[in-house]
Order: sequence, then structure tokens, then C-alpha cells
Amino acid sequence: MSGWTDAHCHLQDTFLDEGADGLDAVVARAAAAGVERVVVIGTDAATSAGALEVAGRVTALSAYATVGLHPHQATEDLAPVADLARSGSSRLVGIGECGLDYYYEHSGRSEQRRTFAAQVRLAHELDLALVVHARDAFDDLFDVLESEGVPARTVIHCFTGTPEDAEGCLERGCDVSISGIVTFKNAEALRAAARLVPLERLHVETDSPFLAPVPHRGRPNEPAFVAVVGEFLAELRGEDVAALRAATAANTARLFRLPPP
Repeated sequence: MSGWTDAHCHLQDTFLDEGADGLDAVVARAAAAGVERVVVIGTDAATSAGALEVAGRVTALSAYATVGLHPHQATEDLAPVADLARSGSSRLVGIGECGLDYYYEHSGRSEQRRTFAAQVRLAHELDLALVVHARDAFDDLFDVLESEGVPARTVIHCFTGTPEDAEGCLERGCDVSISGIVTFKNAEALRAAARLVPLERLHVETDSPFLAPVPHRGRPNEPAFVAVVGEFLAELRGEDVAALRAATAANTARLFRLPPP
């Protein structure tokens, strides 16, 4: 079934080197699996530049890019990322991945909040979508978003919270993106949250090369597997697969201001 959009993936060389084969092969498999669009996500200055490079190089499907500073890199200088955001690239569609991660805390919490807030302001300044990483940090995440103002086009990527966290995101106007984690055996709370997200606010993603869905766990993830996530979600939610595919593709197009699918 064609027409899938992978709303969040990492196809830069630095990520593919972790086990997947080359970009051309990964993209070809995605196209063969019915993926028509991917959004390649930056997590620091180097991978943000790489996301823009990949988005400009891919031809087998439509590719777009975001630039951002991940909470793990919150101590790094945001200026190079901001410069990329202001570059005027036709493939640039969002700010992030940015946010808060209190599970690993590779950066201090105050530094994470400061860097996240700066990127929220950048999204407002440039009128770009905001791509948010949130892990074990929803209270502080909501505080920052409310303090800075939630950008009109904001998505919580790879959502892993509770149904209550999902409701908090939706109440603040955020969309919710679901990854292959929803297929994992121990993800019952996430499945409950995924059931309550309105179809018009839902996205599907792979977060490749991480988090390959069942039955592909243990191997590098790739955009070709976004259909696995979408088909699982459709069954979970009692919806037609084609309807979910069309809706999530349209939602991601709206979020990032892409041409209609």
C-alpha cells in the first residue's frame, strides 16, 4: 500500500553507520514498501547539516529536514543550528528534535530546559514546526511550552508517555507521533494512549535506525517499516489501514507545510 509518510527518521551517515547499509539502499526499500515521504531529523549541528544534505540528495521519494539540538546535547552551542535554521533551505521544515530527557539525563535538567526554551523561541521566530523529544519529563516540558507559548505546529515525537500525558499534549495543541515502540510487549500504557489520540492529530514514524518494530526487533530500523507501525495502529484503534495511512500523511503534510499528499 503506497502513500505512507515517515514523520521522523535519521538517515544521515552517522546514524546509518550504526548497522544499516547505505542511504540509497535504505531509500529504495522505503519506496518499494510504499513510503512516499520522509522527514529527516537533526539532533546537533553536524546531523542537522546532514539532514539538509540528505533531504536535498534523495530522489526516490520526497525528503525534508529539520534542524535541532537534542536534550542529550543541551550543553552544545545552539548558534550553528540556528544559523542552519535561518539559511532559507527549501527542504527545511522544522526545528528539533529538541526537548527534555530525564531518563538518561546526559545533560543537566536546567541546561535542557534552557536549550529547549531557546528552540521553542526559534520555531516561533521562523514560523517553523517544532519537533519535541519528551521522556520522563512531561511536567517540566509543559511548563516550558506554556512559558514560551506552544508553536501552532508542534508534535511530540516517539511518544512514550501515559494516557494522561497524551491528554496533556493534546490539550496544549500538540500532535502526537507514534513509533514502533507501540508494538513492544511491555508497551500497554503507550497502546492505551495511542487509542485516545484523535486521528486528525496522529502521526506515524520509525525513528530509524532505532526502535525497529516487532517483528524486526534486533535489526536496524528503517523507513520501510513505517507501514508496520501504521498497520499495527490501525488494528489497535479499530480503523481502516488506508484511512489511517491517508490521515497520518495529511497530518504530517499539515504539520510541516508540505504539498498535499
